[in-house]
Amino acid sequence: MTAPLTQRIAGAPISWGVCEVPGWGHQLDTDLVLRQMREAGLAATEFGPQGFLPDAPAAKAATLASHGLRAVGQFVPAVLHDPDHDPLPEVETALTGLLAADARTVVVAAATGAEGYDDRPALDAAGWSVLLANLDRISAAAADAGVLATLHPHVGTMIESGEETQRVLDGSGIGLCLDTGHLLIGGGDPLALAARLPGRIAHVHLKDVRLDLADDVRAGRMTYTRAVAEGMYVPLGAGDIDIAGIVRLLEADGYAGWYVLEQDTILRAAPGEDGGADPLDDVRASVAHLRSLAAGDGPAAGPVVG
Repeated sequence: MTAPLTQRIAGAPISWGVCEVPGWGHQLDTDLVLRQMREAGLAATEFGPQGFLPDAPAAKAATLASHGLRAVGQFVPAVLHDPDHDPLPEVETALTGLLAADARTVVVAAATGAEGYDDRPALDAAGWSVLLANLDRISAAAADAGVLATLHPHVGTMIESGEETQRVLDGSGIGLCLDTGHLLIGGGDPLALAARLPGRIAHVHLKDVRLDLADDVRAGRMTYTRAVAEGMYVPLGAGDIDIAGIVRLLEADGYAGWYVLEQDTILRAAPGEDGGADPLDDVRASVAHLRSLAAGDGPAAGPVVG
């Protein structure tokens, strides 16, 4: 039996500005972030970037458990298009950590091989062939380990646009991590995709965005990093994505996975310091919006986790 929607709301450290990109704003302490996740009513989280949690798999799980949090999965940016690079070992390392924490989803992005998400090379036919083959290899290895592999279209990676996402869905059997924000910024339509191919969606990152800034990124008038700093991501329900429509489509189709609340944030300073916003406020607003959708869905509603 599928758990109620309210019991499938998870967080991610990026909503607190914790990111793998060097120079990505003020980085908060792990204990503060995990404590605030529980204060926001979240029951689970993705791991976050390397260094946010201890490296040892058992220590990862223990750290989350000490804060009353479950592990959901891990975002793994890996170079998938280079014939001279095998991404499988780094994904298998992630699988070990996920299994130790009883997390069952690995979220793979097609990294460019460079730092940051402000530029990317073009992918030729040979690169596409290698990438698609690697996705199927990763999916098979994860399934053998009892983990679900998903591909995350992401701005500034080799799979960014709606057209590129469709090419992955057509050419590989891997599940899709539907990131509502990244797909829209990359030129895709997350609502249309959820309506057309709900069965391919295996994991969900919920984001809401300001379309004006997303358009600037897509048109090359603004870098992704600057747009994030300018407030491109907003709490669920406060932006231009039909979050309610997407959630209702997925729930009606029987989606039983997690809704990971992700709101890419760049902090200028620690909360309470001059210029330092408190990311907890936006996370709470997003949680409240998603719970309101659950309450309006009747069968999808359930007890509040907190």
